[in-house]
Amino acid sequence: MSLREHALFLFRSAVGTVQPALMLQRAVKLQGDGCPQLLVKGQAFPVKRDLYLVGFGKAVLGMAAAAEEILGDHLVRGIINVPLGIQESLQRAGMREMLLKPHSKIQVIEGAKNNLPDPAALKGAVAIQELAEGLTADDLLLVLISGGGSALLPAPIPPILLEEKEKLTKMLASQGADIRELNIVRKTLSLLKGGGLARLAHPAQVVSLILSDVIGDPLDIIASGPTAASSHSVQDCLQILTKYNLLHNLPKSVETVLSSSPTKPTASEDYSHVCNIIIGSNTLALDEAKRQAEGLGYATLILSTAICGEVGRMAMLYCQLIQLVCLGFASLGEGPLSDAVRGNLLQLAAELAIPGLNLAKFLQTLRGLGPERPVCILAGGETTVQLQGSGKGGRNQELALRVGLGLHRAQATEVSPPGRCEIVFLSAGTDGQDGPTEAAGAFCSPQMVAEALREGLDVEAFLRNNDSYTFFSQFQGGHHLLVTGLTGTNVMDIQAILIRAMKRS
Repeated sequence: MSLREHALFLFRSAVGTVQPALMLQRAVKLQGDGCPQLLVKGQAFPVKRDLYLVGFGKAVLGMAAAAEEILGDHLVRGIINVPLGIQESLQRAGMREMLLKPHSKIQVIEGAKNNLPDPAALKGAVAIQELAEGLTADDLLLVLISGGGSALLPAPIPPILLEEKEKLTKMLASQGADIRELNIVRKTLSLLKGGGLARLAHPAQVVSLILSDVIGDPLDIIASGPTAASSHSVQDCLQILTKYNLLHNLPKSVETVLSSSPTKPTASEDYSHVCNIIIGSNTLALDEAKRQAEGLGYATLILSTAICGEVGRMAMLYCQLIQLVCLGFASLGEGPLSDAVRGNLLQLAAELAIPGLNLAKFLQTLRGLGPERPVCILAGGETTVQLQGSGKGGRNQELALRVGLGLHRAQATEVSPPGRCEIVFLSAGTDGQDGPTEAAGAFCSPQMVAEALREGLDVEAFLRNNDSYTFFSQFQGGHHLLVTGLTGTNVMDIQAILIRAMKRS
């Protein structure tokens, strides 16, 4: 198998292990007939009267199908909000196990086109709100949450209109706000986010099963934390709006809500009726990819599950890391050049401030691998793109294109260790999407930019216009694009670097 085939296999293995049905089956059981209990990761919740289900997110359709199988007749009614067109896409892809059975008790509402809140998503949010408000102390509400849940649960606090909130979110995203910042602003302006759904469902028992798409798995940030006490206040929201110079450009309705919001977070409120349980994450996916890579003979390291920051900076870090591994393969792992690369890496890591990353320790482990085996470096998280152009693409495609350009430039220098190694870099979204395109991400190699130039494609011009998708579509017939279709799950992005010494002829 080629390095590219290996990279694809590792990506598919990672995505496979966080498939909704697998995760639900690992985590949830229903026990007993007389007085049944819902067992979730060893915790027991008695089903005293009626069991209801609500859900929202990109992976929730498959989660709901698996949950209904487990719950059987104990489930009275359910409502889920899922992305527009997902049922048709999964049907077309033959992924029937992720679809609800005919005569299901769960109502499906599709909305949030292009992962943005819209009237259809609002309709579903209102239906979920009404169901929650009607529950009693003897009812149990099972809540299914996954990435994309924020856009699928829009219920702005009156008098804010949906389009006003959507416009503000778009403005923040285009300025480079990360998922954490977007969610803090969204939940400050929402009835259901920031613990709102849990408060409405009181006094019923609420059990949330969560597929995390946020770095560090913070319960109050994933899908904007509809069943978790918020650790953020209106002050945090105002700080973010100030940071991106939007505070003096707000709709009147948003100003009204912000000025009348409580100044303290809701953490002090009573959430004893709620149990939030993470059943899938980027960590779980990367652990499986590592296991598979080792099975293929790679010396495998996980760099981080919390990759974040601007794509350009992250691409620089990956290029330097690749250069260091190649120096090791060329028996140049010690000396002034490798010391300079290590110094650059440590400085970059300090600037990026990736949570929990001890790069010095990682580089020490890397140093001890030796040149005998091919190397696989895995990482996960979510980068951000500062939009400057009007092109089409996504953070994964742009990251791959920037890494390709960086490797090309390294090869053009006098000392070009990448030229002595076979290298493949892959970055892709586990949900099968990367921005408003059908691609999940893209592959690159050190040769890609030179080959593109021969085809008359100027990589730097495409990057200036944030037009990575157009580049990959035009280059070699789209061969470097990774198109998986919707995967039915979502645990952020995965990057894989595969390197082996070039065979000497």
